[in-house]
Amino acid sequence: MQHWARRLEQEIDGVMRIFGGVQQLREIYKDNRNLFEVQENEPQKLVEKVAGDIESLLDRKVQALKRLADAAENFQKAHRWQDNIKEEDIIYYDAKADAELDDPEGEDVERGSKTSTLRLDFMEDPNFKNKVNYSYTAVQIPTDIYKGSTVILNELNWTEALENVFIENRRQDPTLLWQVFGSATGVTRYYPATPWRAPKKIDLYDVRRRPWYIQGASSPKDMVIIVDVSGSVSGLTLKLMKTSVCEMLDTLSDDDYVNVASFNEKAQPVSCFTHLVQANVRNKKVFKEAVQGMVAKGTTGYKAGFEYAFDQLQNSNITRANCNKMIMMFTDGGEDRVQDVFEKYNWPNRTVRVFTFSVGQHNYDVTPLQWMACTNKGYYFEIPSIGAIRINTQEYLDVLGRPMVLAGKEAKQVQWTNVYEDALGLGLVVTGTLPVFNLTQDGPGEKKNQLILGVMGIDVALNDIKRLTPNYTLGANGYVFAIDLNGYVLLHPNLKPQTTNFREPVTLDFLDAELEDENKEEIRRSMIDGNKGHKQIRTLVKSLDERYIDEVIRNYTWVPIRSTNYSLGLVLPPYSTFYLQANLSDQILQVKLPISKLKDFEFLLPSSFESEGHVFIAPREYCKDLNVSDNNTEFLKNFIELMEKVTPDSKQCNNFLLHNLILDTGITQQLVERVWRDQDLNTYSLLAVFAATDGGITRVFPNKAAEDWTENPEPFNASFYRRSLDNHGYVFKPPHQDSLLRPLELENDTVGVLVSTAVELSLGRRTLRPAVVGVKLDLEAWAEKFKVLASNRTHQDQPQKCGPSSHCEMDCEVNNEDLLCVLIDDGGFLVLSNQNHQWDQVGRFFSEVDANLMLALYNNSFYTRKESYDYQAACAPQPPGNLGAAPRGVFVPTIADFLNLAWWTSAAAWSLFQQLLYGLIYHSWFQADPAEAEGSPETRESSCVMKQTQYYFGSVNASYNAIIDCGNCSRLFHAQRLTNTNLLFVVAEKPLCSQCEAGRLLQKETHCPADGPEQCELVQRPRYRRGPHICFDYNATEDTSDCGRGASFPPSLGVLVSLQLLLLLGLPPRPQPQVHSFAASRRL
Repeated sequence: MQHWARRLEQEIDGVMRIFGGVQQLREIYKDNRNLFEVQENEPQKLVEKVAGDIESLLDRKVQALKRLADAAENFQKAHRWQDNIKEEDIIYYDAKADAELDDPEGEDVERGSKTSTLRLDFMEDPNFKNKVNYSYTAVQIPTDIYKGSTVILNELNWTEALENVFIENRRQDPTLLWQVFGSATGVTRYYPATPWRAPKKIDLYDVRRRPWYIQGASSPKDMVIIVDVSGSVSGLTLKLMKTSVCEMLDTLSDDDYVNVASFNEKAQPVSCFTHLVQANVRNKKVFKEAVQGMVAKGTTGYKAGFEYAFDQLQNSNITRANCNKMIMMFTDGGEDRVQDVFEKYNWPNRTVRVFTFSVGQHNYDVTPLQWMACTNKGYYFEIPSIGAIRINTQEYLDVLGRPMVLAGKEAKQVQWTNVYEDALGLGLVVTGTLPVFNLTQDGPGEKKNQLILGVMGIDVALNDIKRLTPNYTLGANGYVFAIDLNGYVLLHPNLKPQTTNFREPVTLDFLDAELEDENKEEIRRSMIDGNKGHKQIRTLVKSLDERYIDEVIRNYTWVPIRSTNYSLGLVLPPYSTFYLQANLSDQILQVKLPISKLKDFEFLLPSSFESEGHVFIAPREYCKDLNVSDNNTEFLKNFIELMEKVTPDSKQCNNFLLHNLILDTGITQQLVERVWRDQDLNTYSLLAVFAATDGGITRVFPNKAAEDWTENPEPFNASFYRRSLDNHGYVFKPPHQDSLLRPLELENDTVGVLVSTAVELSLGRRTLRPAVVGVKLDLEAWAEKFKVLASNRTHQDQPQKCGPSSHCEMDCEVNNEDLLCVLIDDGGFLVLSNQNHQWDQVGRFFSEVDANLMLALYNNSFYTRKESYDYQAACAPQPPGNLGAAPRGVFVPTIADFLNLAWWTSAAAWSLFQQLLYGLIYHSWFQADPAEAEGSPETRESSCVMKQTQYYFGSVNASYNAIIDCGNCSRLFHAQRLTNTNLLFVVAEKPLCSQCEAGRLLQKETHCPADGPEQCELVQRPRYRRGPHICFDYNATEDTSDCGRGASFPPSLGVLVSLQLLLLLGLPPRPQPQVHSFAASRRL
């Protein structure tokens, strides 16, 4: 077998030496040494420069934020409250008006006069990816808030003055994107004006639930939610509680920590989490699913619930926010005030705020619930029906904002958010936030107002930050990344969420964006701590197509981005320390002719392809006016047309990209001239030869081979290119095959196997890899050649068949009925086989071809397995499990209930009527969730976690013999790595019995129903993080007297009869403004 292996190695090396042209390309580069310079990437200087540029970019947004916040506070302070204000008195652009007027079903039709709504003209703006109007602001008001209420009209009145500040900010910084004021009343005023992107179903957008608003409106939180599940909590009340808890969880961000417990006589966590956990998306999903399993039974025991909550908050042995501490209790009522518990755990300092929620319609005395909230610096809320849930589960933020307001200027610090999806179509953004305070006073000499007015925000698109990072000088495998205090990536080439939900932040941890190891954990910790650093590590990287793992060396360099919570890192392979920069001044800058007149430009023209090979050019932004196209032929056409007008020193073009492209065009053409053109590819059964370069050229010869070329025209995005740079020797890449697709069709000899290798160039003491060259093997012809090379004859000899009893040695050609001979690549994929029936399985994971043999190779350490999770995957929606269930689990009364007069005056009837009335007005509440609206992206696919498994060569390098024990029968196999390739040569006896088909290794990506690794285990070993540097959870001057002393009144029989008549007539009443104590106090 070793003889066969040497013959295979020699054949591969010979073909690559003749046709690959590695040595000849090195000579071409040296012959053209006067046309380029070698530049150096200095990691520390590079990363510091980029960090400084990002800091400058963000600082301009900070200055705009401060101007806006100061102006807003002054405008509101000067505003005179109007009790008799009317809708027609306020003129503004209602961003949702057009959508509401055009609604064919009449959903969400505006309740009030349309005369106050401006009709604007809009123009397309590529910066916003939207139509905008720069002369006006737009206003968005949540669906469940009445636009004609006095509070809202006054809010619209004073915020109108912000329009001029928005416009002036843009004049000073034309790069500004959305400028937004999110009011604590729910009003959003943003600039420039653009129509709201309303979904087909009900629009549930509320600025107070956006990640940026939550972060700006309060300091981090440690929250324990306790839910009364005693026997009195049943039917609709329990449903309301479950929904309320889920809505409460949505008010938390990744800076917060939370746990949820249910209680009756005893308290217990609803999920597997036994302590406070980070309120990230995955943990909140666990809570939401667990809450649905709560069952009402037993008696109410407030003491058990509160003792459990205080114990959770006092646990100092876990990671937590260590700022605001609070308990949120949902109950239907009770008499016990549990004063002894508060005296033991919370008094006299009252470091834990208590918020109580009376849920459902009932006749219980709510005084104890009010007392608990008022004596513990919290607030009491009532949730009588589903319509009150959203508003009352977010108003607690106003209470938490009090210490911030009272702290004054000390609390006026800009914070930068996690990455999230912009609701208006900008894509992924981060937002700078600044709280806006109410500066009014109750009267002369009275206490300072302690209400937060809202949060000011300015968006920065991630693409704008990416533009500040080095482009193409870092090579195909070098990159810049940035993380925040949670370890989440702000920038990273692997940050590619397949689906985004604007209600949730995009939280990809650095250790999930890359393959985790101890070195990266150390780097991540240092970056979170705001340190500088540099470290060279040996690590694993996943190939671009996610089929392979390579062990590589990388240099990591990192610095903090000052004035932000971000840290910036730079990753460089050693071979990317240097790069080429074309210096074509002698050729082109002396003449002012169009670039199309340059010497080497003619080799980009399609007319030259027949003789010089087909050229694909990377779709880069060579010039500002260049029209990008996914079709490379069309892109090349656009490029050529532009080059006929542009001079080489044009200011609208990127000279580095343009000159390097022209340089590489000429260099690869010389490779055709010196090597490829005079060779007969058919002699060696080659379909094509090719070269790809850092400059963006991929040249495929002959021209007809380009018809079947499927690799990415951008070399930096081509898997073969990046892997060749990271590996020494020849890298084989069989055609990709999915196990679910039909086998390869070997027609017209077009199916080929790529073999590529990097061109290493040494210039003085500087080494770099500016290009990759290779060949495309004719699969069918090389399969035949493989059998001959792995046989006991030369090309001239006649094959001689040997049997087990013969004295001659069996081989892969004549004994193919007895021997299986295969070449498998380093990822475990079949490359070549001596079995004709396996030719159409080339490219498949070998376990799908011969599970028994692949398992033996793995068990004998020829392969190592690496498992990881893709947290950005998209999956088809799961069908609902209970199609016959009532929508949203609404309580449905029985016939006996309807016949019982007492039932009609009960709390259950009252609550049901409220549900039905709310459903008539907002009937989408009783339909599918808005995220499932027909036609929305979420209907087709949703975010999920996929488990990925890759295989790579293990520790065994030498040849190896082993026996696969199959009980009554066994298989002998021999395996050997081929030198200077990524191939494993395996010769094995064919299986004689079926019982060998024991285990099957899986390589295919699989869906994780539990959203990845077990969350209950992960929270026991949380990753290192740091919270924001500031915390405002206490102020001695805080006035806690406003704590929600509303009362609940039972309905009269007359009201119930009226409601029933309205239901029968199908006439929904006009909703009344929802003005509670917080809203009313904003007039101050």
